[in-house]
Amino acid sequence: MVMVGAGAIGSFYGAILKRAGCHVSVVLRSEYDVVREKGFSIDSPLGDLSYQPDAVYRDGETLEQAPDYVICCVKVLPGVDRGALLKPWVGEHTRIVLIENGIDIERAVADVFPANPLISCLAFIAVSRTEPGRIEHKAFGQLTMGTWPDGISDDCRAIAALFEAGGINIKLSESVVAERWRKSLWNTPFNPLSVLAGGADTVTMLDTEGGEALVREMMAEVVAVAAADGHPMPEDAIDKNIAGTRKMPAYRNSMALDYLNGRPMEIDAILGNVVAIAQQHGVAVPRLETMRAALAMRDVQAAKDN
Repeated sequence: MVMVGAGAIGSFYGAILKRAGCHVSVVLRSEYDVVREKGFSIDSPLGDLSYQPDAVYRDGETLEQAPDYVICCVKVLPGVDRGALLKPWVGEHTRIVLIENGIDIERAVADVFPANPLISCLAFIAVSRTEPGRIEHKAFGQLTMGTWPDGISDDCRAIAALFEAGGINIKLSESVVAERWRKSLWNTPFNPLSVLAGGADTVTMLDTEGGEALVREMMAEVVAVAAADGHPMPEDAIDKNIAGTRKMPAYRNSMALDYLNGRPMEIDAILGNVVAIAQQHGVAVPRLETMRAALAMRDVQAAKDN
């Protein structure tokens, strides 16, 4: 296994595969010296998941023998060519696994590697990097996965079994695209809205006057786009998402944390692609379009300020 992108997500799932007895290598853009010397220190409810990777590579190095699986855990950001990042590690028979956020994020990779099996995964996890080489896993860890664009291949079942052997739950889905839409129902409103609200948590967003109504309206737009794209959701999907969110303690999502820490944000993967698909199908999404335009203005102003 080669993990491309060994931040909080990649290092955690690398630890799970290591516990399953896999040979796990990691590819790093930063923290190379720390990880090569000390490995990863991971505190987790699952126990001490700390491990030393079998090999540590810098971005752009190559292997003499391509791995069975290459697992991509990098953020889906403008200007990040994931195909180019993966190319040194993908051989003729390598299976590609994406553990990433967003809608319609597979196509850019599939176009570069049309002959390689592609497995798409959604992570349901609370995990963060606290310092170089140190990871805090707070809760969850389940992966929902399926072969892209649909079905469950033997390759998918094989890596699912390895993750399960390492101690996490796996949900296999015949339609991973539909699963992405279901996750998008929450992510697309809450993540970008938290940024426009200055890094607000879920309680603040829902309890502010007009906040829950706005979230529900944005969710309704996501439901409409998903249906037009061939993935209708249950009628009670919005109610269940709001009720589930209200049961949570005040929570700052990943995009809010990226914003507060000055890190790049996955705005296009989570919001922009939904707007683009809406335009393809002729679905009106005025609230999502407004939010996307406002975030674009913020980016332009931030660039001027810097």
